[in-house]
Amino acid sequence: MSGASMFDYFCSTHQFKLNYEETKNLAIGEDVLSGDISAGGHIWRVICFPRGEEDNKANWPNSEYLSIFLKLVSQAKDVQVIFEAFLMDRDGASPSSHTKRFVHVYKQEGSYGWPRFVERSVLEPRYVTSDGYVIITCGVKVVRNNPLDEAVPSDIGRHLGVLLDSKDGSNVSFIVGGEAFAAHRAVLAARSPVFKAQLLGSMADAKMPSITLQEIAPVTFKAMLRFMYTDVLPEGEKNDEVPTTEAFYQDLLAAADRFALERLKLLCAKRLWGDAHRWRCPELKEKCIDFFADEKNFKKAVLTDGFAQLVHKFPSILAELRDKTNDIKTEAGKRTMKPNPNRPLRPCNVLWEWSLLLVKERRLACRRRRSEFLAGG
Repeated sequence: MSGASMFDYFCSTHQFKLNYEETKNLAIGEDVLSGDISAGGHIWRVICFPRGEEDNKANWPNSEYLSIFLKLVSQAKDVQVIFEAFLMDRDGASPSSHTKRFVHVYKQEGSYGWPRFVERSVLEPRYVTSDGYVIITCGVKVVRNNPLDEAVPSDIGRHLGVLLDSKDGSNVSFIVGGEAFAAHRAVLAARSPVFKAQLLGSMADAKMPSITLQEIAPVTFKAMLRFMYTDVLPEGEKNDEVPTTEAFYQDLLAAADRFALERLKLLCAKRLWGDAHRWRCPELKEKCIDFFADEKNFKKAVLTDGFAQLVHKFPSILAELRDKTNDIKTEAGKRTMKPNPNRPLRPCNVLWEWSLLLVKERRLACRRRRSEFLAGG
């Protein structure tokens, strides 16, 4: 029995040449090892059981199998590898159709492979060469982390934030509570239909270099303006001028509604809902429920990742929302139908079912984040 290896840094191949007659004298569970194989900066070893590993005898007592495993010898974590093995035909030169392949992430040193790579009964008639050998070729390839394969985070928010701070090219200013805020008409119009009508439409404000806004605090307008440029809430920023209190987010939510900033509305509502649960504030919680119970807001929120995260963290929100919407229907004098499993789902019910599916999907997401196996059998 012999073997040979050849490799580059990330890939390596190894070939087992087993004397078929000699393997008949081996015990079940007796292995044949390759030498150390270097691939991707790690040491590997191919383990072959010509008559199968010990567990095969109990699991498949009526058949014998040739077993092959790839073992990570060196100490390492989270190493992703592609391992492929195939038998050579009887001529010993061309690969056969009997090929298996897997992709596996080794969390630590250990082995992984096929207990039943091929049944021994088919070896002699199909794969034993004229000089009495069975030839198995194995390939090992470590999958490296390529930074080009990773999603490149967007930096447009950072650049627009710099534009807002520098005031370069600003062509409109807002006077809020005696404070002036420079801005760019095109940016605001792109973010808000209200500002689009005000700044680019036929309204008088479209030609005014300075616009005074009433019923909004300077700190609220400043936070809203920065969100319109950066798409980021002031939450967690090291900025004493912008508070992150419950009252602040209530004011910011009102401003977002005034200027039709739907994403900002949802983010504020999500933040307020978390605070209502954390601080056991029933009044604030009721306001959040009222916001989500509005059909227009609910239809926009239910299909977002933010809503799925919110419901995953606070599962009771679905039941409370359903109760709230039923109360609204009752107050409006509409007949509330009793649940009927045979009745087709109405659009509103479809949204409820969809939101439940989103929560279930998020709970299962961590289980899905495992390496995909591309085993050939």
